[in-house]
Amino acid sequence: MAVDVPTASPGPQRGRGPPRCMSLSPSLPPGTLLPPAPKMPRLLLLSSLWLLAASPTSSTFQRPTGSPASPRLQYLLEPLHGAVHTQRGATATLPCVLRALPRNYRVKWSKVEPANYGESVIIITNGLSHKNYGPLSPRVRLRHSHRYDASLTITDVALEDEGRYRCQLVNGLEDESVSLTLHLEGVVFPYQPSNGRYKFNYHEAKRACEQQDARLATYQQLYKAWTEGLDWCNAGWVLDGTVHYPIINSREPCGGRLLLPGVRTYGARDKQRDRFDAFCFTSALQGEVYFIRGHLSFKEAGQACRNHGATVAKVGQLYAAWKFSGLDRCDGGWLADGSVRYPITAPRQRCGGVPEPGVRSFGFPSKEQRTYGTYCFAGA
Repeated sequence: MAVDVPTASPGPQRGRGPPRCMSLSPSLPPGTLLPPAPKMPRLLLLSSLWLLAASPTSSTFQRPTGSPASPRLQYLLEPLHGAVHTQRGATATLPCVLRALPRNYRVKWSKVEPANYGESVIIITNGLSHKNYGPLSPRVRLRHSHRYDASLTITDVALEDEGRYRCQLVNGLEDESVSLTLHLEGVVFPYQPSNGRYKFNYHEAKRACEQQDARLATYQQLYKAWTEGLDWCNAGWVLDGTVHYPIINSREPCGGRLLLPGVRTYGARDKQRDRFDAFCFTSALQGEVYFIRGHLSFKEAGQACRNHGATVAKVGQLYAAWKFSGLDRCDGGWLADGSVRYPITAPRQRCGGVPEPGVRSFGFPSKEQRTYGTYCFAGA
């Protein structure tokens, strides 16, 4: 099981000494003084030296090296940052700005879909008019703050909007593009059904997260959650169909003490046949989660929330309220899946005794048991 944790220049010729110097002066008797050589005019001397220095020693010319390369993008500006961070329900803008307007051009925005190795077209514009496509169509528009601006604005950002986007300039043979990533701030939580661990195939895990106001986490989201302290011994599906589990404290039941901490992986698995838990991801709420005290059965909990114009909160909604609203209650309460949990932001001895913040669980008690209150969700 793997552990994931980020031509020389020729030298001088040998065997050939310098050429011998041959004297061209006639032999003179010893002690004969030669008259001084006539002085060369200064201008003639400088000219001779310049000619000597300027004379080529070879007829081969070399192209200069180190010349600046032409820019990769001719029409599109490289974005200053490759990622845009946002939350669910917010408005986010992915920048795409042209440095020049070629003739007869189009700009096409698309979302890269790694699951099927394709792209989904979102919007196409020629600078004068545009057309929207696909499920994002009602929530996207071009910012168009000036004639060179082709930036994409997404309103009411949803969990499924996270991912990689491409802005492509279509201009005949000179097509070019820039890629950006939309990141949602959120929280990853492990999830298993009431009948025990390792019950989901991939498609069931995906559906279970969606039923809890979440979606299957990406590997990057799971890795980030591990760096922030997520420690979980059960393996679970993530969005790309691979299976992992994050370990902070190495221990015997979780691969042994000798393996280093990290996000351990089973790799890609059979999406139909293999069964694991799920790692779900959720982001900020558009509404409020609150607690109703009482000794309620599961059915009575539902009625208590409806009496307040609300519904029983889902697991993802409770995690979001804990993460983004600082919800802190020491009281166990029913949730929509039949589990009983409570959120702790300030750990204390009489609230589970665990020193780290988190959402604690009592599992899935009998729905007839009248021991707990309930957590309700009221939408904005």
